Amino acid sequence: MRPGAREWLVLSQLPGIGPARLAEVASRASAWPDGWLALLPKEAATALRLWLDHPARSPLRGEIARAEAWLAAAPARHLLHPDHPAWPRLLEETADPPPVLWAWGDLGALSPPRLAMVGARRATREGLTNAARFARDLAGRGWCVVSGMALGIDAAAQQAALAAGGASVAVLGCGVDVVYPARHHRLHERLREPGGLLLSEHPPGTPARPAYFPRRNRIVTGLSYGVLVVEAAERSGSLVSARLAAEQGREVFALPGSIHNPQARGCLRLIRDGAALVCEVDDIIAELSQWQPVQAAAAPLAEAAAASNPRLGDPLLRWLSGTPTPVDALVGLSGLGVIECQRRLLELELEGRVAHAAGGWVRLSGA
Repeated sequence: MRPGAREWLVLSQLPGIGPARLAEVASRASAWPDGWLALLPKEAATALRLWLDHPARSPLRGEIARAEAWLAAAPARHLLHPDHPAWPRLLEETADPPPVLWAWGDLGALSPPRLAMVGARRATREGLTNAARFARDLAGRGWCVVSGMALGIDAAAQQAALAAGGASVAVLGCGVDVVYPARHHRLHERLREPGGLLLSEHPPGTPARPAYFPRRNRIVTGLSYGVLVVEAAERSGSLVSARLAAEQGREVFALPGSIHNPQARGCLRLIRDGAALVCEVDDIIAELSQWQPVQAAAAPLAEAAAASNPRLGDPLLRWLSGTPTPVDALVGLSGLGVIECQRRLLELELEGRVAHAAGGWVRLSGA
């Protein structure tokens, strides 16, 4: 037995344990709840035992009730956890994944392959123009733009992606119901509409605090296959994001700029240190071709393959092979939603046609 949504909510509220330790316990724990109680720190284990045995006496009761009331108030509010069908599996490849994510908006925004776009808050006009152009082009190619809804490059990229009919995910350093910065009230609203999604590891109502923003950057990059730095000064939070992305094994891209522009020096430094120099979206797509969404030209090939082998007519089987393919990539390739993709994979596994392997799913011989 695994923890359900309410149990994950309780786990996220336990005292004396941070996200990193909770993620470590989650990776090692066996049966619920005894396996968890054996691994949790004493203070957290005591609090969990009290909630399990006497929930009415638990100090967690008030927080749990408020959280559940917030979630129930609108259908687009969710608590994502590692057992939720929409949980972004890419986060599990990072060293410090959040134990849960509060979500408000369209969970379908997590379906396409994702690229993080970050940059200067005090961006130049050229930087804002470049961010919007790359975001529009990425949206047109079926990619989701991930950023932090900050001033400058972040907001320009996310607004452009959504305006182009694409998807965008904002990871916040506050609760998902808190508008920060305040001037982004309209962008916050738009990210709650179809194609947009707000995420945070902090419960609703949590105010923005300086310490939260460096930590949220690990989620921005952890959700994504790569990060594009559009503009950055020599000392910039965007360079922290680039470092985190590299540590997480993600591709790092940077736009070049004039040596006379202080906001370009961070990008020039990244390029000097090994980041991929990009001038067009095609430069990024070429590096991340294995995650590229289905293109129109690929449809006839898939149809021909399905005609020659009826079993490959399944929207997942036609994209599986002996090489492991992650669920995120299968969602983008097949056009299925996350929940439907997970359900169909389970059915195919029970039929003995696919199997889960390190790095993703494979099609079994003879399937």
